[in-house]
Amino acid sequence: MKLLDQVRSIIRKKHYSIRTEEAYINWIKRYILFHNKRHPKDLDENDISRFISHLATDLNVAASTQNQALNAIVFLYKQVLGIEMGDFGQMERAKKPVKLPVVLSKEEARKVLSFMTGDCKLMAQLLYGSGLRLMECVRLRVQDIDFERSQITVRDGKGMKDRVTLLPDQLKPFLDDHLKKV
Repeated sequence: MKLLDQVRSIIRKKHYSIRTEEAYINWIKRYILFHNKRHPKDLDENDISRFISHLATDLNVAASTQNQALNAIVFLYKQVLGIEMGDFGQMERAKKPVKLPVVLSKEEARKVLSFMTGDCKLMAQLLYGSGLRLMECVRLRVQDIDFERSQITVRDGKGMKDRVTLLPDQLKPFLDDHLKKV
């Protein structure tokens, strides 16, 4: 079995999200290409350190992006190849920016939603009003919506955990209409 197929297989056995799978596969490919298509078994901690430092110094990636790449490579060695990695030595780390997150005001959110129509608008309203993540909204099923209790059950959300969130009263008629259409 090819290396990336092994990675996919193990990620799926561990029930990681499809987005994590895509990201890890992408980082592992980039790692291999960075080292001129050498097999990861032939590389060591210094090679990992060089790649991670390259991301920070040459590509100027964000700290979270660099962490994701490192996690993907550690996953490859530990879970797929069964190799315990030692100390990575000196790695150039990306600097975490000190800035506040951008959050839309209620009025700004209303303006954005006013330009949307149809199913996309309903999904955006659910994301905003219920605090759903994108893939949670996409995977939402009829049986997960409780109109009487005004709640939505999210199954296998982040971390493979179930949770309950609210269903805004304003969305009930639109969601009911949508369910009748489909």
